Amino acid sequence: MQNRITIISALIGVNMLYACVGICTKMASLQHFLSWSYLLWFGGAVAIIGIYAVLWQQILRHVELSTAYMFKGTTLIFTMLIAALLFGESITLPNILGSIIIIIGITLLARS
Repeated sequence: MQNRITIISALIGVNMLYACVGICTKMASLQHFLSWSYLLWFGGAVAIIGIYAVLWQQILRHVELSTAYMFKGTTLIFTMLIAALLFGESITLPNILGSIIIIIGITLLARS
């Protein structure tokens, strides 16, 4: 049971990391093209994607692809929450309903 909790935590954590790419790319889009700040934010996004790729491969060593891939939906939820908290973007009723559907789907698949 502990191993399953560790794997699920790792899957959620790596998807949270991937959601941070959105922060970097949004910040890069607010900078002048090819300025140092633009390159820094864009480079941060590329670095996060590289770290994510390595971690994703390590997780796939311990869990089936179908199980790991069902947690990819959490990335959308994390991205929505980050956008609301950091950038003041609104969360609409369809966003909430979609998130609930994603969570129900993950829960149903994780139980089987």
